[in-house]
Amino acid sequence: MSATVLEMTVVPGGVRFGVHAKPRASRSRVIGVKGGELDVSIAAPPVDGEANRELLATLARAMGVPKRDVEIVRGESSRSKLVLVRGISMGEILARLGMGVT
Repeated sequence: MSATVLEMTVVPGGVRFGVHAKPRASRSRVIGVKGGELDVSIAAPPVDGEANRELLATLARAMGVPKRDVEIVRGESSRSKLVLVRGISMGEILARLGMGVT
């Protein structure tokens, strides 16, 4: 029932996908895909935007793009977020996250 494939949408200027953020983790990292969303643990509390900043930095680091190219489009105050990544294709995102695209 839960998708093991990251559901992504190509939009002008980038790629959008859902993220499920788990704040207050022991360390920040991409865990995998659950329910079509990227599951990400965040080593920051959800206070004053700290978790969102850490989420953007973690995603940028995992995909090898500048932080300025990763943006939360919707869900800033929710664990479920919609993220836009600019300057990278769907295939590159999957490859850089280790989700194997050939």
